This record gives sequence, C-alpha cells and structure tokens, in this order.
Amino acid sequence: MHGRRNNGFDPESGRRGGVGGGGYNDTNANILESQNNERINELSDQVARLKGLTIDIGSEVREQNSLLDNMGDGFLHTGDLLRSSLTRIGTMLETGGTKHMLYMIAFCVCAMCFLWWLMSFKSKSN
Repeated sequence: MHGRRNNGFDPESGRRGGVGGGGYNDTNANILESQNNERINELSDQVARLKGLTIDIGSEVREQNSLLDNMGDGFLHTGDLLRSSLTRIGTMLETGGTKHMLYMIAFCVCAMCFLWWLMSFKSKSN
C-alpha cells in the first residue's frame, strides 16, 4: 500500500530521472561539469597569481631587511665617528686654550654662512 517514493532516482544507475530519462540528465551533468572545470581553472589561475605575489612580497621583504641592516650598521659607524670627534674636540679645547676656541667659532660661523648661501641658491633655482 505505501510504496517507497524515489523521486525519480534510479538506484541501479545512480541517476535521477528513472529509466529512460538519462539523455537530459547527462546533458545537465556535462554542462555542470564543464562549468565546474571552468571555475577550477579560474581558481587555479588566481592561486598562481597569489603565489607569484607572495614570492614577490617575500623577496621585497628580504631586500628591505638587508637595506635596514646596512643602514643600522652605517648609523652605528657614524655614531662612533661623531663620538670620537667630540672627544677629540673636547681634548683640543682643553689643551689649546682660546686660540682653538676662536678657530672653532670661526669654522661654525663659516659653515652656517655656507649653508645659508646654499639654501638661498637652491630656492632661487626652483
């Protein structure tokens, strides 16, 4: 009395549509499979682009780290040079007296005048 309802599913073939309706279902399956293949190809292309992008980012990061390490070393070297120069200037001022102090002041005034002239020359050229 109460039979099983299979909604058009044929358990022997594993397809919907029962007996005799396979052509339409095969066409749908082929269309769906080709759409899936297209989507898989698109996804594969996007993954390849992302892979290339991540490789480029990794290379850029390594290059920037190397540059920063070199800059850090340069700043350390410059700091050491400045420290030793200030030590020598302090020693010179202690031992030389007023004569060396006048030379130092004259040098600073000349350096400031040169920088002022250089800045005014640059602003005129622009």
